[in-house]
Amino acid sequence: MATNKFFKSLLFALTIAINVFGFSVQESSAYPVFAQQNYSNPRAANGKLACANCHLNQKAIEIEAPQAVLPNSVFEVEIKVPYDTSKQQIGANGKKADLNVGGILILPKGFKLAAKNQISEEVKLKNKGVFISPYSTEFDNIFVVGPIAGKTHQELLFPVVAPDPEKNPDIKYLTYPFYAGGNRGRGQVYPTGEKSNVNVFGASQAGQITEITTSEKGDSTIVIVNSNGTKTSQIIPAGLDLMVKTGEIVKADQALNVDPNVGGFGQEESEIVLQDPARIVGYLAFCFCVLVTQILLVLKKKQFEKVQAAELNF
Repeated sequence: MATNKFFKSLLFALTIAINVFGFSVQESSAYPVFAQQNYSNPRAANGKLACANCHLNQKAIEIEAPQAVLPNSVFEVEIKVPYDTSKQQIGANGKKADLNVGGILILPKGFKLAAKNQISEEVKLKNKGVFISPYSTEFDNIFVVGPIAGKTHQELLFPVVAPDPEKNPDIKYLTYPFYAGGNRGRGQVYPTGEKSNVNVFGASQAGQITEITTSEKGDSTIVIVNSNGTKTSQIIPAGLDLMVKTGEIVKADQALNVDPNVGGFGQEESEIVLQDPARIVGYLAFCFCVLVTQILLVLKKKQFEKVQAAELNF
């Protein structure tokens, strides 16, 4: 248990270091590693992935993977997270920044991340600047990545090694499901349950807006007075565009700012077959036998036709 906590803390520190020193601080405000610290298993019983608890908007993703793999073979699973690169997100500091992306891949037990010496140079080049880590010591078949620069990494590539049933009796030659998720942009909810600044903030009560002030940090304070004279004030984080003005009458929960969210999370599932090499050899042998049989039948038919023609001529 202590080892698992240490591993998670180490991953968290590494992820922060990579994002702070590899990219801008604005992009490092939402980490998939938060799921590692708050959910022992990232996939709930209903199939929902943990990332969807913070990234509330739904966006499509695509999965590309081989239909079947052989034991001990290295293959790639690609998660595509497409979005309009002209769009920008609101950073935690209220400033605009390019969208970042992150992803999670849940493979069957026994499938592991390929070692460096097993990965081709082409894949290494594509994954330059990308840090892929196991979800935990308990789930080394689950991988997380991000946040990384979305403009250059909208296609997340996971190099994976298939298990060998001959070495592991728990692994069978079967068809296995796997699950993937990908997000672009920051989440609307922090793991603590608090709202981030990537949200629409509603009026705390119905009434008239009597005052709007902006602080040095860019936060806007809106004062609303209802018909009974009760005054409330609420703060709208920096970087958000207000939809209201002083003197305007608003209803309770009416939106006070334009929706800043341009990102979202999507998840998909697919299947992969762990193929027995002996079955492939058997299938090829069967196909060869069928082919030879068909050829012999054709030759026999030709021979029969020649004999028949000779008898007619006689």
